[in-house]
Amino acid sequence: MIDAHIHLEQYEPEFITSTLRELPGAGVEALLAVSMNYESCLRTEKLAAQYPGIVQPAYGFHPEQPVPSPEEIALLLEWIEARADRLTAVGEIGLPYYTRAEALERGESFEMAPYIALLDKFLELAARLRKPVVLHAVYEDAMIACDLLDKHGITRAHFHWFKGPEEAIARMIQRGDYISFTPDLLYEQEIQDLARRYPQELVMAETDGPWPFEGPFTGRTTHPAMIHDVAAAWGALHGYSESRAKEILTANTLRFYGL
Repeated sequence: MIDAHIHLEQYEPEFITSTLRELPGAGVEALLAVSMNYESCLRTEKLAAQYPGIVQPAYGFHPEQPVPSPEEIALLLEWIEARADRLTAVGEIGLPYYTRAEALERGESFEMAPYIALLDKFLELAARLRKPVVLHAVYEDAMIACDLLDKHGITRAHFHWFKGPEEAIARMIQRGDYISFTPDLLYEQEIQDLARRYPQELVMAETDGPWPFEGPFTGRTTHPAMIHDVAAAWGALHGYSESRAKEILTANTLRFYGL
């Protein structure tokens, strides 16, 4: 299988080395390694060079952090464009739902315009490079993201670990957008309902590691092999055997990312 979304460079170096060595025996052939910012992109690039074919790099700027200066944004966009022939996707990019919610809960104001403008710049780049995008855009933010995807004519969009209202789900399905499920599919009713609802040809499996999970994964370090648990849970919701579920999710991932 392929882990469709992992922050590989966020793990400790020893864990990265041991995990990548274990992958063949764990039934994982590749990882879509997303990046958080410029420094994160540099680490992801190094890992992709060390483990070609296994680490599929995506470069971007995670939205749950302060917007960089215009100079820093220009540097990152230029850096990514210079590697157009060596990146699998542009990501992780998106909108700061959780940061905004926390600020509003504290009674603070929150300005969305700079984040929307930043996402617009990254989508313009992805459209120009003809690369798929990896999106962090949940709940009502998904509608803003869809508007921008339409604006730039982007048809290969991956909303990772998506949660959202029916309006957003229907629009994403109509657009042919992909989503991916994490290990919380095993214990979150909201995610299970979404898995039943979303078209089977538009779904993938991810870990979003090193983010930790609950339920049967409580206390365990998030490992790429957990995508097998995701596949088994997804398959059970649709009446597929575990092996057939793995085949479907893997084929979807290969098709979306062109691997």
